[in-house]
Amino acid sequence: MPRTLPLLAAALALIANTASAAETLRIGFLTTLSGPGAVIGADIRDGFQLALEQAGGKLGGLETRVFEADDQQKPDVAVGLTNRMVERDRVHMVTGTIWSNLALAMVPTLANAQVFFISPNAGTAQLAGAQCSPFFFNVSWTVDVVGEMAGLAAMQQGVKRAYVMAPNYPSGKDVVAGFRRSYKGEVAGEVFTQFGQLDYAAEITALKAAQPDAVFIFLPGGMGINFLKQYQQAGLVGQIPLIGPGFSFDQDTFGAVGDAVLGVKNTLQWSQDLDVPANRAFMAAFTAKYGRQPSYYAAQAYDAARLIDGAVKAVGGDLSDKDALRKALESAPFESTRGAFRFNTNHYPIQTYYLREVVKGPDGALTNRILGTVATDVADVHAASCAMK
Repeated sequence: MPRTLPLLAAALALIANTASAAETLRIGFLTTLSGPGAVIGADIRDGFQLALEQAGGKLGGLETRVFEADDQQKPDVAVGLTNRMVERDRVHMVTGTIWSNLALAMVPTLANAQVFFISPNAGTAQLAGAQCSPFFFNVSWTVDVVGEMAGLAAMQQGVKRAYVMAPNYPSGKDVVAGFRRSYKGEVAGEVFTQFGQLDYAAEITALKAAQPDAVFIFLPGGMGINFLKQYQQAGLVGQIPLIGPGFSFDQDTFGAVGDAVLGVKNTLQWSQDLDVPANRAFMAAFTAKYGRQPSYYAAQAYDAARLIDGAVKAVGGDLSDKDALRKALESAPFESTRGAFRFNTNHYPIQTYYLREVVKGPDGALTNRILGTVATDVADVHAASCAMK
């Protein structure tokens, strides 16, 4: 047999394998599926899977394979799994990440490999500013902006003395910085708790002694559930009002906390009752499929999947042209659950924020109701430090 024939066969096989790979969109789905943060990870996963199912298992018209893994809420585990997804699974995109400290640890690997990171939640200020990346997109917010909106809402509600509490990790510090940026009243106390902390007896004693008009908290997932239970046990519900970003006051905590959160006012860019077509359709589909109301985490993951779907369609399924795919993502070609959606130059949204109140819906279940608009067309302050223009 002439030597050229085996070489030709090998070349044809390589071409066939390349074409086959191009027909499948490979997505690494890295989220928290164990421990206190698992309640958030479940909603992130369910929102994304709903959008994928509605697309017939084909985002952007391509057969979509999802590589799911549990980051255990640990940066070293997240980095190890990210490396595996890049090197072994050859993913085109990664999504699902909840925590900002994990996202910060993952970005270098993904950016170096030119793998797009579509964050459905993790939105630290560093990645919006000096550490922004052409390969990082965030569909939620920078967390300090949501804190800033809560500070603005506190001023609008006449809170003169506020006690501030958040976990000691990048997003916790960002949220407090945002709150203090807009809140012009007196800060009666500021406490950064241990990340993942579940016992708040000492902190609750201290804040009670400070006698503030309200307590501003940012405690997502299991941290918020435990704090709210202990706050109720201390008899402070209705005595010292709570206010904060919607992170601690949404469907992921309601089932575990119950009526302790009734009447709590919070700020976010989305709400279950937001009256836009895409959100009405999402709410109906999610509750029909899963038998529960979605949290904002699920809505953001749903939006992340629809962003991917629209961008891949826009490039005709060609995943090899990174510049074209990035431009397609930047154009945000999808209908969001929050209505009109657009990215700033740093790949973070410019959007409207609402003041919400925890109420009981017609079915007796806890939910949020929009009281009004806090601010419109809100962009984070970090874009000016981002080199992308």
